[in-house]
Amino acid sequence: MATEERGCPGPPARMRLDAQRNRQRILEVALAELTRDPDVPLSGIARKAGVGQGTFYRHFPDRESLILEVYRFEVQQVYETAAQLLACEPPDRALRQWMGRLAQYATTKAGLADAMSRSTRAPASTARWGHAPVTDAVSLLLAANEAAGTIRPGMTPEDFLLAIAGLWQLGAHADREALAERLLDFVMDGLRAGAPGPPGASP
Repeated sequence: MATEERGCPGPPARMRLDAQRNRQRILEVALAELTRDPDVPLSGIARKAGVGQGTFYRHFPDRESLILEVYRFEVQQVYETAAQLLACEPPDRALRQWMGRLAQYATTKAGLADAMSRSTRAPASTARWGHAPVTDAVSLLLAANEAAGTIRPGMTPEDFLLAIAGLWQLGAHADREALAERLLDFVMDGLRAGAPGPPGASP
């Protein structure tokens, strides 16, 4: 009884952890499934995520709430990937690898946009708040590269996003992955042109 009065956190803490894992798993499965098929049944997402219907609907009571949260989840992953890459790779390699991740996001965003247009009431608002994490990630990567002297100075996030705008035009092109890689290599070569090199390096 005394343990209960003090609020022993054991079982509730485990339940909260289980709930977080379930939610994460649902979001990961929903991202893949909605990108593949905007009309995928929620029951199919729950089944592939390995959760029951009750658990699923406790987290996401309807299709709209799931799709909006999947979109938030994806753009946040795009930002977090930038920080993770910078922690373990040189800035220029981190930037190029992140550009590949952004190409994947471009495909995902197209699929989610289709799902949102069919199932939610406010797709335009998600585009506004979804843009901010991408811009923040670009700012982080460009600042790290400029400090390291690995890209030409003076590049802005707006410059960068204009340079890679072709990603959003590839759509369902059969060779979209190869085309995206070529485009991103061209952009990276342009960013490196005129790079001063590490601080203190001889010209």
